[in-house]
Amino acid sequence: MKTFKHAHVANQLAFSSSTQPTQTGSASFCSSIKRILIAAGLAAAVAAPAWSADLPDAVVRQSAGIKLSPDAAARAQWKTVMKHNDTPGEGCFHAAYPSTSWEKVECKPLEPRAHTEHRHRTADEPEVVGNGNDYVAFAKGLITSAAGIVSIVKDVTSEKSVGVAAFGGGGILGANEYSLQLNTNDLETTSACAGHSGCRVWQQFVYATDYFISPAHTAGLFIQYWLLDWGSSNCPSGWNKYGSDCWRNSGYAEVPDFGITEVGDVELSASATAGGKDTILLFGPSDTYTVTGNDSVLDISSVWNKAEFNVVGDAGGSEAVFNKGAETRVTIGLSDKSTAMPTCLANAGTTGETNNLNLGSCSTWTIDGTGGIQFTESN
Repeated sequence: MKTFKHAHVANQLAFSSSTQPTQTGSASFCSSIKRILIAAGLAAAVAAPAWSADLPDAVVRQSAGIKLSPDAAARAQWKTVMKHNDTPGEGCFHAAYPSTSWEKVECKPLEPRAHTEHRHRTADEPEVVGNGNDYVAFAKGLITSAAGIVSIVKDVTSEKSVGVAAFGGGGILGANEYSLQLNTNDLETTSACAGHSGCRVWQQFVYATDYFISPAHTAGLFIQYWLLDWGSSNCPSGWNKYGSDCWRNSGYAEVPDFGITEVGDVELSASATAGGKDTILLFGPSDTYTVTGNDSVLDISSVWNKAEFNVVGDAGGSEAVFNKGAETRVTIGLSDKSTAMPTCLANAGTTGETNNLNLGSCSTWTIDGTGGIQFTESN
């Protein structure tokens, strides 16, 4: 799939780090940026650029002929700029709309309450979403970036994370506990496997609510790395053993703990750069947070060609149980190194966490030669 070139955007808006004023927090400067963003956003909305991995839901709305408001177009343009505005190093960062300057924030080294689970389906399991039963965007080339949005279509009023017996009943349980996961494929090996026979790499980009013991009601944003089927030998230094697998986390950024009725206001995106950084970004209504890590941890950029995204239980193999009558729409956008469109791949999910919704049909979408997949879920 064609990758949209954003250099002209950065040049037009003069947002490179070398040209940013030192007082970007001033009201007058932010007001000027907002005016520029509105103008650029409206121009972009008219041109319908290929933002597939930048704002998939907005692109789909544009392709359907639904006009964005000036403010929505400006925020969409701001997101595009921020995704291509490199952080000044590795770690955890924050920016508030309309500022385009990254502010370094503390990366938490604390271990989580529970880690996410890899799929392990059995033949008699119910066909709820997750634990393998999920649509995946399958790219024809290597994915460089992906983004996902869960839009509320109808009657999402409540959700709770509950334990699942097959995974030991674990996880972060209770009302408004869930995770947004953007997961890679899990059947390839890289040099990170260090020659272990059968070893495969798997990487998760995760937003998880109420993730810290202290402070309470604080969500976590992080990257989780897996060496699946490493074997019985000890894991590499700094990794945790889990059965025959090894896992470790990046640092965690403390981020807002959005209630389930706010999930439609959140976008999760991720990128992987060979020889560079892997990045996860969380966009809320007015803020963005990002966590970066070295791609050399798994060298995932060399094998990433499938992307799963969904709202599921909060770690530990748990299930996100929605109220009866709930309906959501999941949109995944990709940028990769081919000119072909991605396809919908069924039963290809990799996470062990689930939700209690049923999958609808899956379709692909495209604008200017780029695009992704979209599907509904309901109960």
